[in-house]
Amino acid sequence: MASGSLARRYAKAVIELGSTDKIGLDLRTLSKAMKESAELQTVLTNPAIRRADRRKVLDALLQRIAANPLTKNLVYLLLDGERLNELPAISRELDAMIEARGGRITAEVTSAKPLDPAQLSQITAALEKLSGKKVTISKKEDPDLLGGVVAKVGDRVYDGSLRTQLRNLREELIK
Repeated sequence: MASGSLARRYAKAVIELGSTDKIGLDLRTLSKAMKESAELQTVLTNPAIRRADRRKVLDALLQRIAANPLTKNLVYLLLDGERLNELPAISRELDAMIEARGGRITAEVTSAKPLDPAQLSQITAALEKLSGKKVTISKKEDPDLLGGVVAKVGDRVYDGSLRTQLRNLREELIK
């Protein structure tokens, strides 16, 4: 079974249960902790470590973040099914579903150099007009673009980079 579809199924189940904002926050926090600590990742996902010991670690984590009871049930279900490694993907899918329900979407904007606030607001307005949704910008920088921006909104890519324009011009001249 593909990892994406598994994560989507769990995320859909969480959406149907309700309390999605709190559960989403809990899952983001746990995913971030697992991403930042290779040791924690190993302890939680290694089947060679006794499940009871992994559950104690999870209990401490869940208590520390004051997790929603539904979050606890989901995490324990993932532990019992040896699927805790899917937690970050489930969290991403759930976040996307929460945003879609709220008429929001996150756009990943990559530029050659840091964008100033005026440029960001222009890009945000343009992407909101194109998508018909409230857009939150996630910024990245890639000097290889040379100039311009590349915006990824959902599965659509709007490429206004100088690198792409030069490549297109070169292809036209070759024809």
